[in-house]
Amino acid sequence: MSQPSIYREFSKKLILATSLFTILISFMFYGFTKATVYEEITDNLLTKAKLIRKVSIDSLSTNDQLKLIIEKKLDVDLVQDKTISKITFREFYKNNNHYIELLYPFDLKEHSFIQIVKNINSTDEMLRRIFSNVFILGLGGLVMIIIYALAMSKTLLFPIINITNKLSNMNENSLTQIDIQKLPIEFTPLANSINSLTKKIETYVKYQKELFIGAAHELKTPLAVIKLKSEVILLKNRPIEKYEETLKLFIKEVDGMDKMVGSILNIGRQEGAQFEKPIELDIVSFIDDKLNNYKLLANEKKIEMIFNCSIEKFITIIQPTLLNQILQNFIQNAIKFTPNEKTISISIHQIDDSISIEVSDEGVGVDENVDLFAPFKRIGNAQGAGLGLFLAKSATDAIGAQISIKNRTDNIQGTVATLKLQTNPTCSIKTT
Repeated sequence: MSQPSIYREFSKKLILATSLFTILISFMFYGFTKATVYEEITDNLLTKAKLIRKVSIDSLSTNDQLKLIIEKKLDVDLVQDKTISKITFREFYKNNNHYIELLYPFDLKEHSFIQIVKNINSTDEMLRRIFSNVFILGLGGLVMIIIYALAMSKTLLFPIINITNKLSNMNENSLTQIDIQKLPIEFTPLANSINSLTKKIETYVKYQKELFIGAAHELKTPLAVIKLKSEVILLKNRPIEKYEETLKLFIKEVDGMDKMVGSILNIGRQEGAQFEKPIELDIVSFIDDKLNNYKLLANEKKIEMIFNCSIEKFITIIQPTLLNQILQNFIQNAIKFTPNEKTISISIHQIDDSISIEVSDEGVGVDENVDLFAPFKRIGNAQGAGLGLFLAKSATDAIGAQISIKNRTDNIQGTVATLKLQTNPTCSIKTT
Protein backbone atom coordinates (compact mmCIF):
# COMPACT_ATOMS: atom_id res chain seq x y z
CA MET A 1 0.00 0.00 0.00
CA SER A 2 1.53 3.31 -1.11
CA GLN A 3 1.83 6.19 1.30
CA PRO A 4 -0.76 8.97 0.99
CA SER A 5 0.43 12.06 -0.87
CA ILE A 6 -0.95 15.55 -0.36
CA TYR A 7 0.25 16.48 -3.83
CA ARG A 8 -1.55 13.57 -5.51
CA GLU A 9 -4.72 13.94 -3.45
CA PHE A 10 -4.94 17.69 -3.94
CA SER A 11 -4.22 17.39 -7.68
CA LYS A 12 -6.84 14.68 -8.18
CA LYS A 13 -9.51 16.53 -6.23
CA LEU A 14 -8.75 19.83 -7.94
CA ILE A 15 -8.80 18.22 -11.40
CA LEU A 16 -12.01 16.32 -10.62
CA ALA A 17 -13.78 19.36 -9.18
CA THR A 18 -12.77 21.73 -11.98
CA SER A 19 -13.51 19.11 -14.67
CA LEU A 20 -17.00 18.52 -13.33
CA PHE A 21 -17.49 22.27 -13.14
CA THR A 22 -16.31 22.70 -16.75
CA ILE A 23 -18.58 19.90 -17.99
CA LEU A 24 -21.52 21.30 -16.05
CA ILE A 25 -20.95 24.81 -17.40
CA SER A 26 -20.59 23.46 -20.96
CA PHE A 27 -23.88 21.55 -20.79
CA MET A 28 -25.59 24.51 -19.16
CA PHE A 29 -24.30 26.80 -21.91
CA TYR A 30 -25.42 24.40 -24.64
CA GLY A 31 -28.82 23.90 -22.98
CA PHE A 32 -29.28 27.66 -22.60
CA THR A 33 -28.31 28.24 -26.24
CA LYS A 34 -30.69 25.53 -27.44
CA ALA A 35 -33.53 26.83 -25.32
CA THR A 36 -32.91 30.37 -26.57
CA VAL A 37 -32.90 29.26 -30.23
CA TYR A 38 -36.10 27.23 -29.84
CA GLU A 39 -37.74 30.06 -27.95
CA GLU A 40 -36.86 32.44 -30.80
CA ILE A 41 -38.37 29.99 -33.33
CA THR A 42 -41.61 29.60 -31.40
CA ASP A 43 -41.88 33.37 -30.86
CA ASN A 44 -41.34 33.87 -34.60
CA LEU A 45 -44.06 31.34 -35.41
CA LEU A 46 -46.45 33.00 -32.99
CA THR A 47 -45.77 36.38 -34.57
CA LYS A 48 -46.49 34.98 -38.02
CA ALA A 49 -49.65 33.24 -36.81
CA LYS A 50 -50.96 36.44 -35.27
CA LEU A 51 -50.18 38.33 -38.46
CA ILE A 52 -51.92 35.68 -40.60
CA ARG A 53 -55.01 35.75 -38.41
CA LYS A 54 -55.10 39.53 -38.38
CA VAL A 55 -54.93 39.97 -42.13
CA SER A 56 -57.07 36.98 -42.95
CA ILE A 57 -59.87 37.11 -40.45
CA ASP A 58 -61.97 39.38 -42.70
CA SER A 59 -60.58 38.87 -46.20
CA LEU A 60 -59.29 35.31 -46.41
CA SER A 61 -61.39 32.25 -45.90
CA THR A 62 -59.95 29.44 -48.00
CA ASN A 63 -56.76 27.31 -47.75
CA ASP A 64 -55.56 28.66 -51.08
CA GLN A 65 -55.80 32.21 -49.80
CA LEU A 66 -53.91 31.33 -46.57
CA LYS A 67 -51.08 29.73 -48.52
CA LEU A 68 -50.33 33.10 -50.09
CA ILE A 69 -48.66 34.12 -46.78
CA ILE A 70 -45.75 31.69 -46.68
CA GLU A 71 -41.94 31.67 -46.63
CA LYS A 72 -39.21 29.15 -47.40
CA LYS A 73 -39.35 26.00 -45.24
CA LEU A 74 -42.63 27.18 -43.79
CA ASP A 75 -46.00 25.51 -44.52
CA VAL A 76 -49.21 27.31 -43.61
CA ASP A 77 -52.62 25.68 -43.59
CA LEU A 78 -56.06 25.98 -42.05
CA VAL A 79 -57.14 22.90 -40.17
CA GLN A 80 -59.91 21.81 -37.85
CA ASP A 81 -59.27 19.99 -34.58
CA LYS A 82 -61.94 19.53 -31.92
CA THR A 83 -59.51 18.04 -29.38
CA ILE A 84 -57.64 21.27 -28.59
CA SER A 85 -58.75 24.74 -27.58
CA LYS A 86 -55.52 26.74 -27.16
CA ILE A 87 -52.16 27.50 -28.77
CA THR A 88 -50.22 24.24 -29.20
CA PHE A 89 -46.64 23.46 -30.19
CA ARG A 90 -45.23 20.05 -31.04
CA GLU A 91 -42.08 18.64 -32.58
CA PHE A 92 -41.97 15.65 -34.93
CA TYR A 93 -39.72 13.91 -37.42
CA LYS A 94 -40.76 12.96 -40.93
CA ASN A 95 -38.57 11.49 -43.68
CA ASN A 96 -35.43 12.27 -41.59
CA ASN A 97 -36.50 15.88 -41.30
CA HIS A 98 -37.14 17.71 -38.06
CA TYR A 99 -40.23 19.89 -37.86
CA ILE A 100 -41.94 22.11 -35.33
CA GLU A 101 -45.69 22.68 -35.61
CA LEU A 102 -47.83 25.51 -34.27
CA LEU A 103 -51.62 25.32 -34.04
CA TYR A 104 -52.97 28.82 -33.47
CA PRO A 105 -56.73 29.38 -32.88
CA PHE A 106 -58.40 30.94 -35.91
CA ASP A 107 -62.07 30.41 -35.15
CA LEU A 108 -62.74 28.48 -31.96
CA LYS A 109 -66.44 28.21 -32.71
CA GLU A 110 -65.64 26.33 -35.90
CA HIS A 111 -62.66 24.56 -34.19
CA SER A 112 -60.38 25.91 -36.90
CA PHE A 113 -56.70 26.57 -36.33
CA ILE A 114 -53.90 28.12 -38.30
CA GLN A 115 -51.31 25.37 -38.78
CA ILE A 116 -47.74 26.51 -39.32
CA VAL A 117 -45.10 23.83 -39.87
CA LYS A 118 -41.45 24.85 -40.01
CA ASN A 119 -38.47 22.71 -41.02
CA ILE A 120 -35.74 23.21 -38.40
CA ASN A 121 -33.02 20.98 -39.88
CA SER A 122 -30.77 24.04 -40.30
CA THR A 123 -31.32 24.90 -36.65
CA ASP A 124 -30.34 21.39 -35.60
CA GLU A 125 -27.20 21.64 -37.72
CA MET A 126 -26.32 24.96 -36.10
CA LEU A 127 -26.83 23.48 -32.61
CA ARG A 128 -24.62 20.49 -33.51
CA ARG A 129 -21.86 22.87 -34.54
CA ILE A 130 -22.31 24.83 -31.35
CA PHE A 131 -22.12 21.61 -29.34
CA SER A 132 -18.96 20.54 -31.22
CA ASN A 133 -17.36 23.91 -30.54
CA VAL A 134 -18.36 23.79 -26.87
CA PHE A 135 -16.97 20.25 -26.61
CA ILE A 136 -13.65 21.29 -28.18
CA LEU A 137 -13.43 24.33 -25.94
CA GLY A 138 -14.29 22.19 -22.91
CA LEU A 139 -11.65 19.62 -23.85
CA GLY A 140 -9.06 22.37 -24.26
CA GLY A 141 -10.16 23.90 -20.99
CA LEU A 142 -9.87 20.50 -19.29
CA VAL A 143 -6.27 20.15 -20.48
CA MET A 144 -5.51 23.65 -19.22
CA ILE A 145 -7.18 22.83 -15.91
CA ILE A 146 -5.01 19.72 -15.48
CA ILE A 147 -1.87 21.74 -16.17
CA TYR A 148 -3.08 24.49 -13.85
CA ALA A 149 -3.96 21.99 -11.09
CA LEU A 150 -0.53 20.38 -11.25
CA ALA A 151 1.18 23.77 -11.22
CA MET A 152 -1.02 25.04 -8.40
CA SER A 153 -0.35 21.90 -6.36
CA LYS A 154 3.37 22.45 -6.77
CA THR A 155 3.00 26.10 -5.79
CA LEU A 156 0.99 25.28 -2.67
CA LEU A 157 3.43 22.55 -1.68
CA PHE A 158 6.50 24.72 -2.19
CA PRO A 159 6.37 26.30 1.30
CA ILE A 160 5.96 22.87 2.89
CA ILE A 161 8.86 21.49 0.82
CA ASN A 162 10.91 24.53 1.80
CA ILE A 163 10.18 24.02 5.49
CA THR A 164 10.85 20.27 5.19
CA ASN A 165 14.21 20.84 3.50
CA LYS A 166 15.07 23.39 6.16
CA LEU A 167 14.27 20.95 8.94
CA SER A 168 16.03 18.00 7.27
CA ASN A 169 19.28 20.00 7.09
CA MET A 170 19.17 20.87 10.78
CA ASN A 171 21.06 19.08 13.52
CA GLU A 172 22.03 19.84 17.09
CA ASN A 173 24.92 21.98 15.83
CA SER A 174 22.89 23.88 13.22
CA LEU A 175 19.48 24.94 14.48
CA THR A 176 18.52 27.89 12.30
CA GLN A 177 15.26 29.82 12.29
CA ILE A 178 12.82 29.72 9.36
CA ASP A 179 12.52 33.06 7.55
CA ILE A 180 8.82 33.89 7.91
CA GLN A 181 9.03 36.77 5.42
CA LYS A 182 9.63 34.31 2.57
CA LEU A 183 6.56 32.23 3.35
CA PRO A 184 2.87 32.87 2.57
CA ILE A 185 0.94 34.36 5.46
CA GLU A 186 -1.05 31.11 5.86
CA PHE A 187 2.16 29.31 6.90
CA THR A 188 3.17 31.93 9.50
CA PRO A 189 1.61 30.06 12.49
CA LEU A 190 3.34 26.83 11.43
CA ALA A 191 6.70 28.59 10.95
CA ASN A 192 6.34 30.36 14.31
CA SER A 193 5.62 27.05 16.03
CA ILE A 194 8.63 25.41 14.38
CA ASN A 195 10.86 28.37 15.26
CA SER A 196 9.65 28.24 18.86
CA LEU A 197 10.30 24.50 19.01
CA THR A 198 13.73 24.98 17.40
CA LYS A 199 14.58 27.60 19.99
CA LYS A 200 13.57 25.27 22.81
CA ILE A 201 15.62 22.44 21.30
CA GLU A 202 18.60 24.76 20.90
CA THR A 203 18.32 25.85 24.52
CA TYR A 204 17.89 22.25 25.66
CA VAL A 205 20.92 21.05 23.67
CA LYS A 206 22.99 23.97 24.98
CA TYR A 207 22.06 23.25 28.58
CA GLN A 208 22.56 19.52 28.14
CA LYS A 209 26.08 20.12 26.81
CA GLU A 210 26.81 22.50 29.66
CA LEU A 211 25.34 19.97 32.09
CA PHE A 212 27.50 17.17 30.71
CA ILE A 213 30.68 19.25 30.75
CA GLY A 214 29.87 20.79 34.13
CA ALA A 215 29.05 17.42 35.71
CA ALA A 216 32.30 15.96 34.44
CA HIS A 217 34.22 18.95 35.79
CA GLU A 218 32.43 19.02 39.14
CA LEU A 219 33.00 15.29 39.68
CA LYS A 220 36.56 15.33 38.43
CA THR A 221 37.69 17.99 40.93
CA PRO A 222 36.90 16.03 44.14
CA LEU A 223 38.28 12.84 42.56
CA ALA A 224 41.49 14.68 41.77
CA VAL A 225 41.65 15.94 45.38
CA ILE A 226 41.09 12.42 46.74
CA LYS A 227 43.73 10.97 44.41
CA LEU A 228 46.33 13.66 45.22
CA LYS A 229 45.70 13.45 48.94
CA SER A 230 46.00 9.66 48.81
CA GLU A 231 49.30 9.83 46.95
CA VAL A 232 50.69 12.36 49.44
CA ILE A 233 49.58 10.44 52.50
CA LEU A 234 51.17 7.25 51.17
CA LEU A 235 54.61 8.77 50.62
CA LYS A 236 55.63 8.02 54.21
CA ASN A 237 54.28 6.83 57.48
CA ARG A 238 52.28 9.48 59.32
CA PRO A 239 50.56 9.80 62.68
CA ILE A 240 47.12 8.27 62.98
CA GLU A 241 45.62 11.75 63.28
CA LYS A 242 46.75 12.59 59.71
CA TYR A 243 45.07 9.48 58.34
CA GLU A 244 41.88 10.39 60.21
CA GLU A 245 42.04 13.93 58.84
CA THR A 246 42.48 12.56 55.32
CA LEU A 247 39.56 10.17 55.69
CA LYS A 248 37.36 13.00 56.91
CA LEU A 249 38.35 15.00 53.83
CA PHE A 250 37.47 12.01 51.66
CA ILE A 251 34.08 11.74 53.33
CA LYS A 252 33.45 15.44 52.75
CA GLU A 253 34.37 15.16 49.08
CA VAL A 254 32.25 12.03 48.66
CA ASP A 255 29.30 13.84 50.28
CA GLY A 256 29.76 16.63 47.76
CA MET A 257 29.81 14.16 44.88
CA ASP A 258 26.74 12.45 46.33
CA LYS A 259 24.87 15.76 46.30
CA MET A 260 26.05 16.34 42.75
CA VAL A 261 24.80 12.93 41.59
CA GLY A 262 21.53 13.53 43.45
CA SER A 263 21.05 16.83 41.60
CA ILE A 264 21.74 15.18 38.27
CA LEU A 265 19.20 12.47 39.12
CA ASN A 266 16.70 15.21 39.92
CA ILE A 267 17.06 16.38 36.34
CA GLY A 268 16.05 12.93 35.14
CA ARG A 269 13.12 12.89 37.55
CA GLN A 270 12.03 16.31 36.34
CA GLU A 271 12.05 15.18 32.72
CA GLY A 272 9.82 12.34 33.80
CA ALA A 273 7.55 14.80 35.64
CA GLN A 274 7.04 16.67 32.39
CA PHE A 275 4.97 13.69 31.24
CA GLU A 276 2.83 13.92 34.39
CA LYS A 277 -0.85 14.35 33.56
CA PRO A 278 -1.90 17.96 34.17
CA ILE A 279 -4.68 18.37 36.70
CA GLU A 280 -7.04 21.13 37.73
CA LEU A 281 -5.28 23.03 40.51
CA ASP A 282 -6.00 26.11 42.61
CA ILE A 283 -2.60 27.85 42.52
CA VAL A 284 -3.40 30.12 45.49
CA SER A 285 -4.41 27.25 47.77
CA PHE A 286 -1.46 25.12 46.56
CA ILE A 287 1.12 27.81 47.39
CA ASP A 288 -0.52 28.62 50.71
CA ASP A 289 -0.25 24.96 51.79
CA LYS A 290 3.41 24.74 50.72
CA LEU A 291 4.35 27.90 52.63
CA ASN A 292 3.28 26.33 55.89
CA ASN A 293 6.05 23.74 55.44
CA TYR A 294 8.72 26.28 54.45
CA LYS A 295 7.96 28.46 57.46
CA LEU A 296 9.58 25.76 59.62
CA LEU A 297 12.87 26.18 57.71
CA ALA A 298 12.58 29.96 57.90
CA ASN A 299 12.05 29.83 61.68
CA GLU A 300 15.50 28.23 62.11
CA LYS A 301 17.02 31.54 60.91
CA LYS A 302 14.27 33.61 62.56
CA ILE A 303 13.16 34.76 59.13
CA GLU A 304 9.64 36.12 58.78
CA MET A 305 7.66 34.92 55.77
CA ILE A 306 4.88 37.19 54.52
CA PHE A 307 2.24 36.02 52.05
CA ASN A 308 0.40 38.68 50.03
CA CYS A 309 -2.28 37.68 47.52
CA SER A 310 -4.74 39.90 45.65
CA ILE A 311 -6.53 36.89 44.14
CA GLU A 312 -8.86 34.61 46.05
CA LYS A 313 -8.61 31.74 43.57
CA PHE A 314 -6.67 30.92 40.43
CA ILE A 315 -7.71 27.54 39.02
CA THR A 316 -5.87 26.22 35.98
CA ILE A 317 -4.65 22.97 34.40
CA ILE A 318 -1.02 22.30 35.34
CA GLN A 319 1.49 19.64 36.47
CA PRO A 320 1.77 20.16 40.27
CA THR A 321 5.18 18.43 40.51
CA LEU A 322 6.78 20.92 38.13
CA LEU A 323 5.13 23.89 39.86
CA ASN A 324 6.37 22.59 43.22
CA GLN A 325 9.96 22.32 41.90
CA ILE A 326 9.88 25.98 40.82
CA LEU A 327 8.32 27.19 44.08
CA GLN A 328 10.70 25.04 46.15
CA ASN A 329 13.76 26.48 44.40
CA PHE A 330 12.56 30.06 44.83
CA ILE A 331 11.87 29.73 48.56
CA GLN A 332 14.91 27.59 49.42
CA ASN A 333 17.21 30.08 47.67
CA ALA A 334 15.47 32.95 49.47
CA ILE A 335 15.99 31.26 52.85
CA LYS A 336 19.59 30.35 51.97
CA PHE A 337 20.65 33.88 51.03
CA THR A 338 18.55 35.90 53.48
CA PRO A 339 20.37 36.77 56.73
CA ASN A 340 18.88 35.91 60.11
CA GLU A 341 15.94 37.93 61.40
CA LYS A 342 15.13 39.34 57.94
CA THR A 343 11.98 39.01 55.81
CA ILE A 344 10.91 36.98 52.79
CA SER A 345 7.81 38.11 50.90
CA ILE A 346 5.70 35.86 48.67
CA SER A 347 3.07 37.64 46.60
CA ILE A 348 0.53 36.67 43.91
CA HIS A 349 -1.21 39.21 41.70
CA GLN A 350 -2.73 39.51 38.26
CA ILE A 351 -1.05 41.60 35.53
CA ASP A 352 -3.09 41.93 32.32
CA ASP A 353 -3.40 38.39 30.96
CA SER A 354 -0.92 36.73 33.33
CA ILE A 355 -0.60 35.70 36.97
CA SER A 356 2.65 36.73 38.66
CA ILE A 357 4.12 34.78 41.58
CA GLU A 358 7.01 36.68 43.21
CA VAL A 359 9.40 35.64 45.97
CA SER A 360 11.41 38.60 47.34
CA ASP A 361 14.35 38.11 49.72
CA GLU A 362 16.86 40.36 51.49
CA GLY A 363 19.97 38.51 50.36
CA VAL A 364 23.15 39.49 48.54
CA GLY A 365 21.52 40.13 45.17
CA VAL A 366 22.62 38.73 41.81
CA ASP A 367 24.72 39.67 38.80
CA GLU A 368 22.06 40.21 36.14
CA ASN A 369 24.63 39.96 33.34
CA VAL A 370 25.20 36.27 34.12
CA ASP A 371 22.99 33.46 32.83
CA LEU A 372 21.77 32.28 36.22
CA PHE A 373 19.78 29.42 34.68
CA ALA A 374 22.79 27.67 33.16
CA PRO A 375 23.84 24.50 35.01
CA PHE A 376 26.46 24.77 37.78
CA LYS A 377 26.07 28.55 38.12
CA ARG A 378 26.42 29.45 41.81
CA ILE A 379 25.59 32.72 43.51
CA GLY A 380 28.41 33.99 45.70
CA ASN A 381 30.08 31.34 47.84
CA ALA A 382 26.92 29.36 48.45
CA GLN A 383 27.27 25.62 48.68
CA GLY A 384 25.42 23.36 46.31
CA ALA A 385 25.60 21.82 42.88
CA GLY A 386 24.38 24.93 41.08
CA LEU A 387 21.55 23.06 39.37
CA GLY A 388 18.56 24.49 41.23
CA LEU A 389 17.77 27.36 38.86
CA PHE A 390 18.55 25.13 35.89
CA LEU A 391 15.88 22.72 37.10
CA ALA A 392 13.47 25.60 37.78
CA LYS A 393 13.98 26.96 34.26
CA SER A 394 13.39 23.54 32.70
CA ALA A 395 10.19 23.08 34.71
CA THR A 396 9.04 26.57 33.71
CA ASP A 397 9.55 25.83 30.01
CA ALA A 398 7.64 22.57 30.40
CA ILE A 399 4.51 24.30 31.77
CA GLY A 400 4.73 27.13 29.23
CA ALA A 401 5.45 29.86 31.78
CA GLN A 402 8.15 32.53 32.20
CA ILE A 403 10.78 32.88 34.91
CA SER A 404 13.15 35.67 35.90
CA ILE A 405 15.61 36.57 38.68
CA LYS A 406 16.18 40.29 39.21
CA ASN A 407 17.59 42.55 41.91
CA ARG A 408 15.04 44.40 44.00
CA THR A 409 14.23 47.98 43.02
CA ASP A 410 12.69 49.17 46.31
CA ASN A 411 15.93 50.36 47.98
CA ILE A 412 16.29 47.03 49.78
CA GLN A 413 19.14 44.70 48.88
CA GLY A 414 18.02 41.33 47.65
CA THR A 415 16.42 39.58 44.70
CA VAL A 416 12.96 39.00 43.26
CA ALA A 417 12.29 35.61 41.68
CA THR A 418 9.22 35.83 39.42
CA LEU A 419 7.08 33.16 37.79
CA LYS A 420 4.47 34.29 35.24
CA LEU A 421 1.65 31.98 34.30
CA GLN A 422 -0.37 32.98 31.25
CA THR A 423 -4.14 32.91 31.62
CA ASN A 424 -6.05 30.69 29.20
CA PRO A 425 -9.60 29.38 28.69
CA THR A 426 -9.03 26.73 31.38
CA CYS A 427 -8.30 29.37 34.03
CA SER A 428 -10.80 30.53 36.59
CA ILE A 429 -9.79 33.71 38.43
CA LYS A 430 -11.60 35.09 41.44
CA THR A 431 -10.32 38.34 42.88
CA THR A 432 -10.85 39.47 46.43
